Amino acid sequence: MNNATLKSARLQRVLKVLRDGKKHSSWEIMSRGKAPSPGTCVSELRQLGAKIDCKRETGPNGQPIWYYTMTKGPRENG
Repeated sequence: MNNATLKSARLQRVLKVLRDGKKHSSWEIMSRGKAPSPGTCVSELRQLGAKIDCKRETGPNGQPIWYYTMTKGPRENG
């Protein structure tokens, strides 16, 4: 996998969403972070040293909803 660096505008947008340490759904990351593939961004941030927990919950209609919580940011040097 070729990971982006922290200079990536895409990863910076996702980081901006996750930085507060609260849980955010895939949909929220997609819309607020303008990231069409939040799982890929999370994977890339993990490769850069971020600690991001993932939890599956069940939505009101029984659909799965994935939530991500960043507990540690990526390395400064990427």
